[in-house]
Amino acid sequence: MTPKVKFVERLPAKMPGIGLSDHCSILILMKRIVASAALLTVLLSFSNLYAAEKQFETGRIITVEKKFHTRVLYYLVNTPVTQDDPYYEVSLQLGDTVLLTEFTPRHAADDLPDGWTDNAEVQIKVTDKHHVWVKQSGGMELQLLIVKRMPAATQSAAPKPAPVKN
Repeated sequence: MTPKVKFVERLPAKMPGIGLSDHCSILILMKRIVASAALLTVLLSFSNLYAAEKQFETGRIITVEKKFHTRVLYYLVNTPVTQDDPYYEVSLQLGDTVLLTEFTPRHAADDLPDGWTDNAEVQIKVTDKHHVWVKQSGGMELQLLIVKRMPAATQSAAPKPAPVKN
C-alpha cells in the first residue's frame, strides 16, 4: 500500500518586498480609482443637461443715442487735457422689460449697423446678468453691456385726467 500524501501549500510568513500594509494600501487605492471613475461618469452624463444655450427672442430697439465719456489724459499746469470717447446708449424692449444698454466701439470711427434705428425689430439673447447679444436680420451680432433693467411702459398706464367737480 502506498501512503497517501497530502500536499499543503504554505505561504511564506513574509513575502519579499510586499507586506500586509502594502496589500491594504493597494486595495484602498483601487477603491479610490473605481469611485473616482464612477463620479466622473455621473458628472459627464449630467453636464449635457446644463449645456442648453439660451435662444434668441424677438424684441425691438426703442432708442439709439450716441454719447461720449470724457476721460482725462494728463494734466498740463493743473489743467486737465481730456478726450471724448464715443459710445452708444441703446434701449431694447424684450417682452415687458426695457433694457438700457451700452455699446463701446473699438475705434472712434466705428458706427452701429445701418438698420439699428428707433423701432427696428431685432433678435435678442440675454446671456447673463450684465450682457446681451443683439442680432439683426442680416446676421450681424453685437454684445452690449446691460446698464439698467426697467419695466416697459404700457398704454394703460397713461395718467387719467382728474374728475371735474360741479
